[in-house]
Amino acid sequence: MTQYLDTPLFGVAITIIAYSVSQYINKRFKTSILNPIALSIMAIVGFLIYNNIDYEVYNKGGNIIGFFLGPATVALAVPLYKKIELLKENLLPILVGIFVGSLAGIVSVILLSRVFKLEDILMLSLIPKSTTSAIAMDISTQIGGNSAIAIVFVIVTGIFGNILGPDLLRRFRIKDEIAKGISMGTASHVVGTAKAMEMGEKEGAMSSLAIGVAGLMTVFLAPLVLKVMDLL
Repeated sequence: MTQYLDTPLFGVAITIIAYSVSQYINKRFKTSILNPIALSIMAIVGFLIYNNIDYEVYNKGGNIIGFFLGPATVALAVPLYKKIELLKENLLPILVGIFVGSLAGIVSVILLSRVFKLEDILMLSLIPKSTTSAIAMDISTQIGGNSAIAIVFVIVTGIFGNILGPDLLRRFRIKDEIAKGISMGTASHVVGTAKAMEMGEKEGAMSSLAIGVAGLMTVFLAPLVLKVMDLL
């Protein structure tokens, strides 16, 4: 057993197994609460704690999987390319929607942090929660937050968006496919986009677009909003 723990194969294998089993459970019971990503995280953490295995040992393989996050995110441009004409026809409302969503996400974090009296470092780490992990790390560092905490918030945001997003869209009677995709991608990045792709091809394409544009807008909006509100 020890010889396998000292290789990246361990981290890769346990991640693939945990996600495959979690995906099976999700399909078997057909409920969004049993989110494959959330189940995988709990299974891996529980396994490491139960067997007293250090995170660094697991992360030898985890880093390999993390390396593919960038290419996987870029690959989301494929469904967008297939719907490029749709993008051209609705460019202005799409950009306005992403801008408003990104701004609302930042401002709501600041206001709620003040209401619940959160420490500044938590607030600053929460601000880029709706972007991808790589972007969130850079933004949180830039504005004085903690990149490790920011990644945790990014994961939690994505999981909640994946689970609650479709139901919220139904409750607010949002039926437009473009609006659905933009909202999922802007609010809950890649994990939300995975759900958007299940909803439909248009939703997936628009959500893919929203990830990159929302991330770019957040890079500029976060410091600007903090300066305007005299918090930076």
